[in-house]
Amino acid sequence: MMNGIWIDGAGWFFGVLIAAGVVLLIILLVRLVGGRASRNTSDGQGTQGPSSARQVLDERYARGDLTTEEYQERVRVLGEGT
Repeated sequence: MMNGIWIDGAGWFFGVLIAAGVVLLIILLVRLVGGRASRNTSDGQGTQGPSSARQVLDERYARGDLTTEEYQERVRVLGEGT
């Protein structure tokens, strides 16, 4: 009787471990695939800090979200402008 209880308990425990391993594997695969996709851009270069930030600033300025003064200050802070 004790042997059956131990095996049932151990089976449940190992089942949970296997399920957790499968979930972790799926998360890892999604992160790997998602990371690759976010690094690729249409021009074939990866996204890099300042150039990506400058692109966002340019888009916001073009939409009118930033005034000329705000835009120039932020570009200056990035070190890419005057």
